[in-house]
Amino acid sequence: MKGLKGIHHVTAITSSAEKNYEFFTYVLGMRLVKKTVNQDDIQTYHLFFADDTGSPGTDMTFFDFPGIPKGSHGTNEIYKTSFRVPTDKSLEYWVKRFDRMGVQHKGIAEQFGKKTLSFADFDEQQYQLVSDENNEGVASGTPWQKGPVPLEYAITGLGPLHVRVAQFDYFKEMMEKVLQFKEIASDGAFHLFEVGEGGNGAQVIVEYNAVLPQARQGYGTVHHAAFRVDDRSVLEDWDMHLRNFGFQTSGFVDRFFFGSLYSRVAPQILFEFATDGPGFMGDEPYETLGEKLSLPPFLEPKRKQIESYVRSIDTVRSTKEFIKE
Repeated sequence: MKGLKGIHHVTAITSSAEKNYEFFTYVLGMRLVKKTVNQDDIQTYHLFFADDTGSPGTDMTFFDFPGIPKGSHGTNEIYKTSFRVPTDKSLEYWVKRFDRMGVQHKGIAEQFGKKTLSFADFDEQQYQLVSDENNEGVASGTPWQKGPVPLEYAITGLGPLHVRVAQFDYFKEMMEKVLQFKEIASDGAFHLFEVGEGGNGAQVIVEYNAVLPQARQGYGTVHHAAFRVDDRSVLEDWDMHLRNFGFQTSGFVDRFFFGSLYSRVAPQILFEFATDGPGFMGDEPYETLGEKLSLPPFLEPKRKQIESYVRSIDTVRSTKEFIKE
């Protein structure tokens, strides 16, 4: 069975698709590569922000469930999402950018030998930038070429997931025996796990924390995270592998943009396994990615109904010229 290749995407919950679009486009300079709906809840937007072409391993996605309460951070959650930037110097640029734009951040720090910059959005969703200065392993993506951030500092993809758990011994065993990660470093309550080619795009930081209360999912929290596999045949191997360990799975789910498999591997922790393709370029031209409401073929007959559910959001950027500053 082929192993996991690294992180595929992270999906979180926002209080406002409009504010979310503004933050990721104009502050973070990530490209909206798909504006669609949650295929299991068609009244809910599903926005995909990624690199210039929506490469696997670069996308952060969001649901905006109508009426959902705010979540609370704690233990047993995917706590923080990382984004990769090219160099340590990039972080100095981002400190100035965040200060100028009023983004809450904690300043430059170091974890497991890498420079990081933790910050939060308007929902108190937790993120960090991580420097690729000395990184080896899974290649990152290509920054949004026409975005507002100078390319030498821009976000290129996803970095390590930060997961908090109350039962570390169980989670470590699951990560190593089931998901085939290796623990490569530790620092107090923090443990660094790696899979495949390794590096920032294939790492998970697991924090043992039995003190904080149980996290509660809602807006401002992560819904699930996904790991990369080559194709459907590998995904089906993983389905059998997980079931052999006694985990329940969703079975194969065709998401059109990629194939998926879901399994709850620990209390409140939902992991997805997703194929690298087909990707986001099949139904829209490169120049106007994410500018229209994109629906997979099986939802296209319901377009009129769906458009009556979700309000219009102006995501046209191809006619705009961003000043890189």
